[in-house]
Amino acid sequence: MIHLDMKAGPWWLELGRGVRVQVMPATTSLMIAARGEPELRDLPEDAGDEQAGYVFARAVARRAIVDWTGVADRDGAPVEVTPAAIDALLEHWPVFERFQEDYLLPALDAEQEKNASAPSPRGSTAGAKATAKRARKPARTARKS
Repeated sequence: MIHLDMKAGPWWLELGRGVRVQVMPATTSLMIAARGEPELRDLPEDAGDEQAGYVFARAVARRAIVDWTGVADRDGAPVEVTPAAIDALLEHWPVFERFQEDYLLPALDAEQEKNASAPSPRGSTAGAKATAKRARKPARTARKS
């Protein structure tokens, strides 16, 4: 079953430390545009999932964030929303984590709900955290002859 409860327009997301960002809904077109980001397509073959997830999250943020409050330069003057400024904002680890947890992961969960299968690790869930624990293999015992 799919739940059609996507927000219709931009909404505010609290990222902590006094930062609020106004984001567009995580629509299919927004996610596909982010997947087409040259920086993501040009990752080396040996790039890990963490690196791909970071690049993908930045690509999504550049398309999703349309306004913000609580973002200033060194002198305290408000900073305009630009792709470079969004990248700089996401360099703050707590802000990046909140963006992933509160915007990106819910969107990816909805994507999995629609598809009924897990996307590839180099695709839209590259930054998603694994939630399942791996089963341990039972210890081998020596055979007596």
